[in-house]
Amino acid sequence: MPAFTDPASTSGATTPSWLATAPARPVFGPLRANTTADVVVIGAGIAGLTTAYLLGREGKKVVVLEDGEIASGETGRTTAHLSNALDDRYAVLEKLFGADGARLAAESHGAAIDQIEKNVADERIDCDFRRLDGYLFLPKDGDPQELHDELAAAHRAGLTAVEFLPDAGAEGFATGPCLRFPQQGQFHIIKYLNGLARAIVSQGGEIFTHTHATDISGSSPVCVTTTEQLEVRAQAVVVATNTPFNDRVVMHTKQAPYRTYALAGRIPKGALTPALYWDTPDPYHYIRIQEMDAPAGYDLLLIGGEDHKVGEDDPQARLACLEDWARAHFPQITKIDFRWSGEVLEPDDSLAYAGRNPLDSDQVYIITGDSGHGMTHGTLGAMLVRDLILDRPNPWEALYDPNRVTLAKEPLQEFISHNAVVVKDYAELVTSGDVASAEEIAPGSGAVLRHGLTKVATYRDPEGQLHECSAICPHLGCVVHWNNLESSWDCPCHGSRFDALGRLLMGPANSDLATI
Repeated sequence: MPAFTDPASTSGATTPSWLATAPARPVFGPLRANTTADVVVIGAGIAGLTTAYLLGREGKKVVVLEDGEIASGETGRTTAHLSNALDDRYAVLEKLFGADGARLAAESHGAAIDQIEKNVADERIDCDFRRLDGYLFLPKDGDPQELHDELAAAHRAGLTAVEFLPDAGAEGFATGPCLRFPQQGQFHIIKYLNGLARAIVSQGGEIFTHTHATDISGSSPVCVTTTEQLEVRAQAVVVATNTPFNDRVVMHTKQAPYRTYALAGRIPKGALTPALYWDTPDPYHYIRIQEMDAPAGYDLLLIGGEDHKVGEDDPQARLACLEDWARAHFPQITKIDFRWSGEVLEPDDSLAYAGRNPLDSDQVYIITGDSGHGMTHGTLGAMLVRDLILDRPNPWEALYDPNRVTLAKEPLQEFISHNAVVVKDYAELVTSGDVASAEEIAPGSGAVLRHGLTKVATYRDPEGQLHECSAICPHLGCVVHWNNLESSWDCPCHGSRFDALGRLLMGPANSDLATI
């Protein structure tokens, strides 16, 4: 087993509550020699580690490659709801995928919660897993008919235990009219992934961190090449990196990148009934409790929301809006300890993708488009990909197929809207910079400047030193935007992110911003 320490490795400047309230993450070394495996998994978030764990249970030799540390990407920025109350609503899913599709969506997310519960029990993972109710409630001006329509659709999808209530009856929060979804779940994501990592190693699997995959080639075997020109050859490769770096165009026209925000505030123990809570607006808010161990005399109330497309709003302002909403609805909050943000991929037709990568070898699989359900989709995606690799039938295969085309009006409009925004973003190539000169950039912040025919991402560090790199995303050439909350350069077209100095944080770009 590896030594256990806790490097501060994460995909942004803010710190999620999970990283400060968990035992140290296991630390693994980088890949140092060519090797072989039955399956290579790229990414050590929930999708990647669950895939590796499930395949290891089937006797497969698995190698995991991660360019940071375990959960250093978007998995570590979750609020860790485990839910089959899907945020695009069963009434919508039924229109898009039919009654059978909505039923399979409900079944698959429920099965994912069951699988997590089984993993926790089988591996004796101490991760605060528990079952609890979830409540979908209206804003003050909401229409109760929305709940009645969703209740009927949820029942048709097989969730017959969902019920309408005039109020949740929760201590500390009056929901008003709501739907109760029983048998939801929650856990501590870092504790859970620590346990999965230990289990993978005990199965004989190998995990290599600080190892960046640059290329996937071949078919039998498939070869993964790293930055150090090392190779891992295997019969199958699973790309579980939030957004696939190996797909340059196709998947990135079918989903859009969004920023999402979260905070964790102290509340007295017992001040709020433990449950999952979600409201119905778009964007919506989501709430849960993270119970703190003794000697803490408080729990953390986790609240998320205020989503927006990458690059289209002020992150600091959206986080401030979330805090205002939290304090207005939960006056029990005495202090906010953590504030953070993350990035989610929203599919044009509401359901995520898990399966064979389009226009690629049949041995290359992807898990992406998790939307607001990364914990359950990352798990059900792993279950589905496991079955595909083992050549087993799976009833969810067509529903989550990355090659699917949904011809209904709504996803077609989303596809057109998303890609029209991308075209608009390309117009920034010929506009002026964010500011006229570097003198306008305050210490600790950044801005895009125009230098002749080019655009330059310019960061002034806290000591006043300027750092410059190209502002052109190496994925498909859009102009990056400064994120004043995470101190990062974010691409509004397809969601690639880079730190203040231009170093890659997440794809689909697969290299740093170019040096000047």
